[in-house]
Amino acid sequence: MEKEENIDPAPEQKTQEKKEKKEQDIEDLPGIGSATAEKLKESGYSEVLSIAVASPGELCDATGINEAAARKVIQAARSMMEMGFESGTDLLERRKKVVKITTGSSAVDEILGGGFETGSIIEAYGAYGSSKTQIAHQLAVNAQLPIDKKGANGTVVYIDTENTFRPERIIQFAEGMGIDSKKALENIKVAKAFNSDHQMLLAEKIEELINKSLNVKLVIIDSLTAHFRAEFIGRGTLAERQQKINRHMKVLSKLADMHNLCVYVTNQVMAKPDTFFGDPTEAIGGHIVGHNSAFRIYLRRGKKGTRVAKLVDSPNMPESEGIFMITEGGIRDI
Repeated sequence: MEKEENIDPAPEQKTQEKKEKKEQDIEDLPGIGSATAEKLKESGYSEVLSIAVASPGELCDATGINEAAARKVIQAARSMMEMGFESGTDLLERRKKVVKITTGSSAVDEILGGGFETGSIIEAYGAYGSSKTQIAHQLAVNAQLPIDKKGANGTVVYIDTENTFRPERIIQFAEGMGIDSKKALENIKVAKAFNSDHQMLLAEKIEELINKSLNVKLVIIDSLTAHFRAEFIGRGTLAERQQKINRHMKVLSKLADMHNLCVYVTNQVMAKPDTFFGDPTEAIGGHIVGHNSAFRIYLRRGKKGTRVAKLVDSPNMPESEGIFMITEGGIRDI
């Protein structure tokens, strides 16, 4: 076995991009006194950027100020952050801060361009037993590795909606990667969501963890749609369900972009009975989930105990497949 590696993401250490965002204090904004600033911080708006990307309604609910004042504050925050157009060169330079987290399989990493990247939402869908949760556990370990070892040197937030998180599996995966299993478990913050509203609330509270100097680099939701699927039944509730999922995905997207972290969501599937040719499997959540996910991976069982990961959507990678296997020590190439 490899020598155990002492992983300690140093939660108090901020990333460079966060330092840049905190150069201005929210009390520098017009109309924000110490009392209002305290209310904003309690609601998770501790940075100028978080106010700049908020809606007037969200600030009204958080502070009690009227809508006109909220719009003025948001506009001032956007001016302070110089939010607007940027050149492709500037964007390319910013993309250099993106970190790729290995899955443990070079074949799967290759179809993703090097691994699960920060700053994005990555969705994996497939039937039960297709290894969605196994990948979640593996990523929860690998995200803690140093960057030079294809990790993100950060902590992990795991929202469990199907009671599938197993610390025993984390220990096995950590030992398989040659790292300290006790520290690996300590660096994973797990919360069990009991319904869709609770799930959405937990996602919103991740901002508070980050503001408490926790260096979160991976957020896992396993699974994204289970509660929504159970609570909204029939076509009459479809519009409301999709609106809630959309709001949920927007919160996750903002987290990924603002804090340069990776969001991995697993998704359930359904079979289309009117499909006579090809694979009838389709992901739950419709276009809402698909449009909000930068990468979509379809997982299925392969031959002789293998698993197949098919990249079906990506902004920069072609559609392709990678074959891997699940071992006691983690995800490996065949």
